[in-house]
Amino acid sequence: MTNKEEVLRKPEWLKIKLNTNENYTGLKKMMREQSLHTVCEEARCPNIHECWAVRRTATFMILGDTCTRACRFCAVKTGLPTELDLKEPERVADSVVTMNLKHVVVTAVARDDLKDGGAAVFAETVRAIRRKNPFTSIEVLPSDMGGKMENLQTLMDAKPDILNHNIETVKRLTPRIRARATYERSLEFLRRAKEMQPSVPTKSSIMIGLGETKEEIIEAMDDLRENNVEILTIGQYLQPSKKHLKVVKYYHPDEFNELKEIALEKGFSHCEAGPLVRSSYHADEQVNEAAKHKQMLGENKEAKEA
Repeated sequence: MTNKEEVLRKPEWLKIKLNTNENYTGLKKMMREQSLHTVCEEARCPNIHECWAVRRTATFMILGDTCTRACRFCAVKTGLPTELDLKEPERVADSVVTMNLKHVVVTAVARDDLKDGGAAVFAETVRAIRRKNPFTSIEVLPSDMGGKMENLQTLMDAKPDILNHNIETVKRLTPRIRARATYERSLEFLRRAKEMQPSVPTKSSIMIGLGETKEEIIEAMDDLRENNVEILTIGQYLQPSKKHLKVVKYYHPDEFNELKEIALEKGFSHCEAGPLVRSSYHADEQVNEAAKHKQMLGENKEAKEA
């Protein structure tokens, strides 16, 4: 490793404005009182102050705070979970009501210790939110649940409004960056989710800056579109700690804009791309865009048949 790589510094456009107003502190207090976890905190998301303090949105992380995988990019704690909280879905649903959320994202640590990968708790969380706040749209962001399609079926039977599963990186880098997950399995997971519930939009995310080429990013876009993925987010990888993978390149905002244009040209209904974009960033806007796109396709189909 060269000295240049070791001292690679964050550029000006990656500076984050902190905002710890009453919304932020109130939301944090509620999470602690309800014994809930958020990926915003656990994964050290750079947008936590904007989402909590300004937009008042959060991504709930269920099934505990300990992941059975040790991906080399992720800040979430890893190890062997010791319990399963079956009352968690109701607490998440109660918090959604308290926050009066129009859109909620529910993700989870990987639970390879469970036969169903946590699918039953995931599905019950969706159903609990629907019971208590039927007008809230729900996005789920699961792991590949061991690649077992019966686990995915359990989740999709709960009919979330968006199924989000991240390929994380390009095909070549996947074995080095992701633990246990494979590029092909993630693509199959996304394709099968769409087959199970054709009306549910699918979504994925790519982080860049780990040594991928532009051609490989475009190849990943093509692979996602071939598997009927409709929404894409692209963000800059940021090294969480010294033990995680180092940043190879910081992409300029102009490069993100170019990638967004390419993605839209390839047929994605919506694409968020930027240095601080994460999978759940502006998720409330994405579900609205997906609905508009779906309506537009329906109108075009009717016009052709007329």
